[in-house]
Amino acid sequence: MKLAMIKMASFIILLFVFFQVRVYAGTPVIDIEIRNHLFIPSEIIIPANTKVKLVIHNHDDTDEEFESYELNREKVIIGQRKGIIFIGPLPVGEYPFFGEFFPKTAQGKVIVK
Repeated sequence: MKLAMIKMASFIILLFVFFQVRVYAGTPVIDIEIRNHLFIPSEIIIPANTKVKLVIHNHDDTDEEFESYELNREKVIIGQRKGIIFIGPLPVGEYPFFGEFFPKTAQGKVIVK
């Protein structure tokens, strides 16, 4: 009987720990595509004071570099691959980004509300 109670208590504690980790691991994810040297969508809206994960899928055959002076981020996304960039938490505002290899077409901005 005691062994069964100990196992049940251990199981409940493990469930509690698991769900606590999942709550903290709940970073919002936003997908961005690169197609024909364009960021799609070119504008993304994120909540203020929240860390966000950007998953950038480069569907072009050529490489592109995600660059933002305001976000203090730069990352080369190899052609036909994806890259991950974390941003935030950020205050309310607009934060432009561009593709360094094709800056005339690959432009966008993060809008924080």
